[in-house]
Amino acid sequence: MFNTFGRILTLTTFGESHGKAIGGIVDGYPAGIALDMEMIESEMARRRPGSTKLGTARSEKDEVKILSGLYNGVTTGTPIAFMIENTSQISSHYSDIEHKMRPGHADYTFQAKYGIRDPRGGGRSSGRETAARVFGGALAKQLLSSFGVSIGAGVIEAAGIKATSYEWNPPFPPPLYAPDCPERESMINAIEKAKEECDSVGGIIECRASGVPVGIGDPVFGKLDALLAHAMLSIGAVKGVEFGSGFEAARKRGSENNDQMRMENGEVRFLSNNAGGILGGISNGNDIVLRAAIKPTPSIAREQLTITDTYEDTDICVHGRHDPSIVARAVVVVEAMAALTIADALLVRRCYER
Repeated sequence: MFNTFGRILTLTTFGESHGKAIGGIVDGYPAGIALDMEMIESEMARRRPGSTKLGTARSEKDEVKILSGLYNGVTTGTPIAFMIENTSQISSHYSDIEHKMRPGHADYTFQAKYGIRDPRGGGRSSGRETAARVFGGALAKQLLSSFGVSIGAGVIEAAGIKATSYEWNPPFPPPLYAPDCPERESMINAIEKAKEECDSVGGIIECRASGVPVGIGDPVFGKLDALLAHAMLSIGAVKGVEFGSGFEAARKRGSENNDQMRMENGEVRFLSNNAGGILGGISNGNDIVLRAAIKPTPSIAREQLTITDTYEDTDICVHGRHDPSIVARAVVVVEAMAALTIADALLVRRCYER
């Protein structure tokens, strides 16, 4: 089982949704960086269960205990180990479905692959695991700020309702973490309606990285967009990723989709950003723009057809505390994975320059 992400700046995570704790180790983080603990707490709060009316009723403080790698609040260059205790899990919610495979979850594939699974909230495949990613992403964001790089994301579609026009000025406010747009209230209402109907909805998150210098990423198998796509698709709820004009590029002519160039004050300027800031797998100095498609929450209190762990037909109704939409709480997770990817790519380039 692969539990480590990154090449130089790595994040290894551990723990299950209903275990005693989750956590991880951030390795390869440079020494001498004074960590902003308030910023880390703020990032954790954006993903924290119970933080938004559009999310789960499970309430976790998500307080991070840093066990190593710091001295007087400054990184030492050694592994940063951390732990986040689980305090609000109710495993009894899963007792009546312990032997049933939840549709849309990894229950069946875990059982088929390993011969064993943790039925309490999905165990290792639970979205609870992403809390560790948010901590790692908060560290990566602070590292990126020293390079002049900033990352922000927001919900631009929920329940099939798209934001038609908006200004990009993150961070965006709760409960939806969406840019100010005419459709925002309609999105919120659609999520609340799905909750009332014991159902769920998905959405799309846009993420932009500003200030990324030219030359990050490598040709062929080390493409920056390939690395970012891997990072996004490692998030359990993400089912699709696009960059720049994305799938719209397939509907355009080259004359429409090419980003034409001019020189301005001795610097290259692109007249558009259909490439999403990446050409040939290498950053071109424009904002990196990606979008991640988030599936509807699979745990719904509606009767569905499924099978048991002894492969017999049955039905299932998943009760408990689940998000009617994952999209709002996933915004900071998307930012975190983008930050970890870009920070790692920047450190890889520094190795080339030495």
